[in-house]
Amino acid sequence: MELTPEGHAGAENIAGGDPPKSGYVTIIGEPNVGKSTLLNAMLGQRISIVTRKPQTTRHRILAILTKDHCQAIILDTPGLLTPKYELHKAMMSAARSAIGEADIIIYMLDCTSPSEASDDILADLRRRGKPVYLVINKVDLATKPEIAPIIVSFSNRFSFTEVFPVSALKGDGIGELASSILNSLPVHPWYYPADIVSEHPEKFFVSEIIREKIFEIFREEIPYSASVEIIEFSEQKGRKDVISAEIFVERDSQKGILIGAGGKELKKVGEASRKDIESFLGRRVFLQLHVKVRDKWRDDPLWIKRMGY
Repeated sequence: MELTPEGHAGAENIAGGDPPKSGYVTIIGEPNVGKSTLLNAMLGQRISIVTRKPQTTRHRILAILTKDHCQAIILDTPGLLTPKYELHKAMMSAARSAIGEADIIIYMLDCTSPSEASDDILADLRRRGKPVYLVINKVDLATKPEIAPIIVSFSNRFSFTEVFPVSALKGDGIGELASSILNSLPVHPWYYPADIVSEHPEKFFVSEIIREKIFEIFREEIPYSASVEIIEFSEQKGRKDVISAEIFVERDSQKGILIGAGGKELKKVGEASRKDIESFLGRRVFLQLHVKVRDKWRDDPLWIKRMGY
């Protein structure tokens, strides 16, 4: 899954004579509208972690969709929010950077709670002058009469290239959306080989899986105060891979909750993580988890940089 040189050779001669198309597609929207679910649905496999809690995505997740003579590099971004911590500022910087790189932008909203897009966001999109798709998610939970006013309201405020009502969870409308985006990409040599689905290394996805399990198992501030760093990732021929990860939280009380009585809660995280990591890697692993306290790490610019945000 490693990054390869831009303008990948070998994509110039496509069967049927069609010139190769390739470009960047950035998904933006408020937290919890389904951006990560959409990315996974378009790709046809799980790349970005998904939970029911908002603000799950912290990094810019890159996935590569290659079909026929077209290749879309799709960027899943953190949900648009008003920053409260240095971590949030880093997340919003990642989102703005992804918008700047995009050839096509997907503005996504949840039809069950369609918050009005801010004037600043729409003004920024107008200034950039790029094609913007309005994707209205979770239409399986609403009726057509409920969806129609949303389309009218947003279309009156911005000239979207196309509007797609979809259910990212159920896959409804995803094929049509993906086809439209692929066909709209600029003519350009592929950026990646056809069999590459992401530029992120395996240990990045392993850390994201562990973080996902923390979101699933714990409530309130624990998931948002936790960050995961892989300190050992050793492949061993004929034996289980050894993976050691450190989970950082901000207070001793959070550490105690995360570990639990007799290590019970941390064991839950480890067992659930190991199962998904083995499924993702396609091989068995020995997983070790350690919990450490880093006071107010979300407001420490140097620590945030160290953690890759």
